[in-house]
Parts: sequence; C-alpha cells; structure tokens
Amino acid sequence: MSAKSRYDRLSSDRSQFLNTARQAADLTLPYLIREDETYTRGTLKLTTPWQSVGAKGVVTLASKLMLALLPPQTSFFKLQVNDIGLPQDLGPEIRSELDLSFAKVERTIMESIAASSDRVVVHQALKHLVVAGNALIFMGKDGLKLYPLNRYVVDRDGNGNVIEIVTKETISKKLLKKFYPEYTKPNQPNPTSETSSHPEDECDIYTHVTLDNNRWVWHQEVEGEVLPKSMSKAPLDANPWLVLRFNHVDGEVYGRGRVEEFIGDLKSLEALSQALVEGSAAAAKVVFTVSPSSTTKPATLAKAGNGAIIQGRPDDIGVVQVGKTADFQTAYQMVGTLSQRLSEAFLVLNVRDSERTTAEEVRMTQLELEQQLGGLFSLLTVEFLVPYLNRKLNVAQRTGEIPRLPKGGIVKPTIVAGINALGRGQDRESLGQFLTVIAQTMGPDAIAQYINPEEVVKRLAAASGIDVLNLVKSMQEIQQEQQAAAAQQQQMVMAQQAGQLAAVDQKREQMNADMLQAQEETQLPPPPIE
Repeated sequence: MSAKSRYDRLSSDRSQFLNTARQAADLTLPYLIREDETYTRGTLKLTTPWQSVGAKGVVTLASKLMLALLPPQTSFFKLQVNDIGLPQDLGPEIRSELDLSFAKVERTIMESIAASSDRVVVHQALKHLVVAGNALIFMGKDGLKLYPLNRYVVDRDGNGNVIEIVTKETISKKLLKKFYPEYTKPNQPNPTSETSSHPEDECDIYTHVTLDNNRWVWHQEVEGEVLPKSMSKAPLDANPWLVLRFNHVDGEVYGRGRVEEFIGDLKSLEALSQALVEGSAAAAKVVFTVSPSSTTKPATLAKAGNGAIIQGRPDDIGVVQVGKTADFQTAYQMVGTLSQRLSEAFLVLNVRDSERTTAEEVRMTQLELEQQLGGLFSLLTVEFLVPYLNRKLNVAQRTGEIPRLPKGGIVKPTIVAGINALGRGQDRESLGQFLTVIAQTMGPDAIAQYINPEEVVKRLAAASGIDVLNLVKSMQEIQQEQQAAAAQQQQMVMAQQAGQLAAVDQKREQMNADMLQAQEETQLPPPPIE
C-alpha cells in the first residue's frame, strides 16, 4: 500500500482531533492549525480572535514548559554510573573520575543544543501541544523540523506505542528535481483549481515511517513512486521521529490539548468580548438631528468647523446617544471572571507589585504552579526528553563529539525535569548542605578529620560542570609539591645551621686572635745587650 493510501486511511481517525484543534487555534493562535483548502501561496486569510487572553495563556504556558524541560543554564539530564553493572573492585577514585567525564559529556551536549535552533523548534512544538494536543518533531542532520497535526497521521498498538507515521508536505516541483535529480517520472497535470489545494507547479510528497524488525525505516513517495535515495533507517532507541502528546486518553491515538480542557470558557469569553466591543462602539456613536421645519441645513451643520458661525436656531438641533453603558456592567464582570479563570489555567503568573513582595513569595508561587502540571512533566519526559536525549547521544557518538559510552547498562542517563530541573546543580546544593551540617553539629575540625578534600573538590567540579583538566591538582602533584617543600625547608634549616656554625667558628677564631694579641701586649721586652 502506498504512503498516500495509508495517509488517507489514517486521516479518518484524526479528523475529530483535527477539528477540535482548529477550533482551539481559532480562539488562541489561528496560524498554528490552518485550513489546507483555504491556503494559497502569498495569500492567507486568518481570523483574529476578539480577545487576547487565549493567545497570552498559550505563549506563557509554552514558555514555562520550555524553561522546565530545557533550562538554559543547567543540564536537563545526568549521566550516572549503574552500581549493578560495575565491577566489585572499582574504587571511589575511579567513580570520581567517571563523574568528571560524565560532566564533560553533559556540557558538550548542552553546548550543542545551545548552538543549534532546537529551542526555537521545541518552543513552537510546545505551543502546538498546548493548543492542538499533538506535534511531530523530526531530528534531522540539519536540525529539528516540526510537523503540525494537519500534516501527519500516526498509528499505535494496543499499548500506545507508535508503530507507523505518515507525513504530507507540499513542495515545489523545481525543488523536487533539485534534490532528487534521479526522479525522472514526468509531472502529471494537476486537477483543476476547484479540486486542488495547491498550484500546478507544486506536488505532495509523503514520508512513510514504519517499525520493522526492532528498527525504524522510512522512505519518501511522490505520485505513488518511491524517490530514489530517500530510504533511511535508525535504531529503535534512537528514533529521530518524536510523536508528542499533551494529554492522552487510554485507547486514543492522538492527544488532547490544554485549550480543549477550557474551550468552554474561551468560547464564552470570545462571545462576550465581541459583544462588548461592538456594543461599546455603538454606545460611543453620536448622531445630530435637525428639525424638518428648521432653517438650519444639515449640510451646513456638517460642513461647519469648530467655532464657525452659521444661521439657525439651537432648539432645532438635537443629539442622539445610546446611553447604555451601564447595561454592560454584567458583561464586564463576567469577562473579568473568565479572564481570571483562564489565567490560572494557563499559569499566567501575576506577581503582586508592592514593596513587600519578597523573593520567597515569588518562589512559592512558582512552585505551586509547577505542582499543578506535575503529571504533564512525566508524560513529556517519556515522550520527548528521553528519545530526544537518546538521539542526541547517538548522533554525538557517531560524529565523534563525545567518546563512546560503555554498553551493558553501566552508564544510565537520568532525566531531571520539572521541579527538579536542576541537573547536577542539585548535587552541589546537597553536598554543600551536608558539609554545613557536619560543621554545625560536630565542629569545623570534623570536616578535616572525616572528609576527603580531594573527593570534595572533584564532586564540586562535576556538579558545577567545570573541566578540571590542568585546574585541580592531583594527589600525586600535591605529594610532590609537599616533598619539594619539605626538602626546601630542610635545606633552609641546614643552611641556617651551617651559617650558625660558621659564625661560631668565626667568633671563636676572633676570640683566639684577641687573646693572642693581649698576651703579646702583656709580655716584657727582652733585656738590652751589653
């Protein structure tokens, strides 16, 4: 069966979710999910919501999820040593060296993510998840690529695992010939514009992804023909196709978004906002009336400028105003209530602006917001962070950016997301608290007595993600420096002792010389010779 046939067949299961996603997009961000049949190159008409609460909520929630899943300053994962797979004779020094090596690998992966456009695509995918509840990301060699719900279909097994993916893209035929010059099939004339959703110089390309013998394989098709050199494959644990869901119900193939959960409030807010805008415009309208028997001409009144003098009677001119502003109070109150509920649902944090607003208050508010989406973090960890990290590690090892990690389960990647999105920074905080407790309970001398300073330095460096190469001295270097210092000190002592002995000898010789001189001076001269 061709990829187009599979796409058309699986589209029936997607139709309900796609219609709901389009309704949610119309109330929040209409450009996320658009109608295929209304799209033409260069002209795209999108409806604009009457309210901005939905758009603000989607952007805010997507940004918070982005910061929780891929924090910019810390690592979202840790590489840990599995104690079960380690040999029994492995010493603590080797474990410390492994932690330092793992920290270097983590830093390399995070630098690679920061240098790429992954965060931009992931943020866009999170907006699709909030609105449509579904998104597809392809991790290619040129970066990430996002597929909205209206551009792909998916099939799952009874356990909810993905077994088949089919994507649909509209590309230019000139671009197709550029990237696939081997494709020599003549271009088929497209149907008339009444039945075609794209111009005649464009065509649909389908990508068919399947699970075959514990590996992922895919190819591309155009007009029922497989494109040459389009076949590819990937290991089961390094799948570049990431099928994401926001919330899922058991038995359903596709997920449901956050907007769908509050679509009733959004529809009510949309209707009330439209009524208030149109009613306020009508209420603000002012119309002047002129009596039919008046000598004042309406044209004269309309052309008269500010301060102009015209002929007529003031009693013949009247002003008509609606004056129904007070009747809008109930609608205003309801709009405020709905806006407050939606802001809380989409985690729009409004910090109280006052001098007494403390950092602890803000921190507790953020903690409460994160706890509301605790289950969502678990789902995104399984469906996004784990396969994303596995693919990143696989590609980095094949390209030589990081060394080959040992197999057999010795190295275990651990995802840290959500409230605990601190990476190895949490290890640093825990180590600091441990040393502080020891110093407070047992005294500062207990640290020097019971704690190995070399291990403390290595673990702090690993927790901070610092490369200790040529920075931290090894124990051998420290011992050599201590021996050299001891030898130098001994030489100084010996030189001092030698100097003291030389001074004593010199003093002794001086004393002897003085004594001899004194004896010579006291001796009597010899008697004269007669």
